[in-house]
Amino acid sequence: MTTQVRAAIVGSTGYGGVELIRFLLNHPQVIITSVISSSSAGAPISEGFPHLNAIMQESLDAVDIPLIAAKADVVFLATPAGVAAKLAPDMLEAGLKVIDLSGDFRLKTPELYTQWYKREGAPQEDLDKAVFGLCEVYGDQVQGVDFISNPGCYPTATLLGLVPAVKAGWIDPSTIIVDAKSGVSGGGRGLSLGAHYAEANENLSAYKLNRHQHIPEIEQVLSDAAGKPVTMTFSTHLVPMTRGIMATCYAQLSGAHDTQAFIDLYRQYYEGRKFVRIREQGKLPATKEVWGSNYCDIGFAVDERTNRVTVISVIDNVVKGAAGQAIQNLNLMMGWDETAGLNFTPVYP
Repeated sequence: MTTQVRAAIVGSTGYGGVELIRFLLNHPQVIITSVISSSSAGAPISEGFPHLNAIMQESLDAVDIPLIAAKADVVFLATPAGVAAKLAPDMLEAGLKVIDLSGDFRLKTPELYTQWYKREGAPQEDLDKAVFGLCEVYGDQVQGVDFISNPGCYPTATLLGLVPAVKAGWIDPSTIIVDAKSGVSGGGRGLSLGAHYAEANENLSAYKLNRHQHIPEIEQVLSDAAGKPVTMTFSTHLVPMTRGIMATCYAQLSGAHDTQAFIDLYRQYYEGRKFVRIREQGKLPATKEVWGSNYCDIGFAVDERTNRVTVISVIDNVVKGAAGQAIQNLNLMMGWDETAGLNFTPVYP
């Protein structure tokens, strides 16, 4: 029998952290040995999340790196921006494997991070150690490493929808426009006016136009795929639902490629990657169809009249956009079956 890996979760009282708990409790090769919250240390995890009553009795630990290193082999950092940049280097030094769900190590330079996140970035030497864990694109690079930066939710949906076409040269990357919509859980569990029921219910609102912090992350990967710098227009919207992201991506075609050709291209690109599902012609995905799962569903519509393609990509932002992909990265890191602990059917209706 394979020895179980001991896992600690820092930020266990947020949506990403509690979703890690849900999946890792069912992972055949992982045992959760520490759930950690700097703000709620000492309290039972079920006090803040009553749905864990009789399932998980542990009390929350404080952030104590020597204690974490004594109790765990790998640590997930489901923390707000700026926290992981301070914790991760010392955790790596203590011999822990680290998977960071925040944005602190996704961008390649501290200057770029400061520009978009409006706070000091991690030192360049620490950024250079992190491998960007977009599993279906960079999965080979995360195998056997000790430090993974988990992609953001919007970038995951957007990049899985665009990378194959950009790599193949089938679209002009300078024409990319993305209209992305997210449920309110994307803003985290903290209180904010925008997530207030009376503000969000029966409302659709745009936010952070041209300044969302995920823009440089998306452009960084698209530039890598294109082999040249790529900039794009990226608009985000808040939808009155709990979970889900739909990224509607538009681009001008380079060459004559119909809808079926895109379907064939993407199926070939994602062959063997069980969490990307490509839809048949004329069938477009919806967020409800991936709810609670690690799937990304992608559909296409080529408009021969305008010579443009529309790519629809949907994920559950808390799973494939956060905790699920982090566990997928753990599986790749450890050389396990990529789907271990993640074979959940989407919740429907």
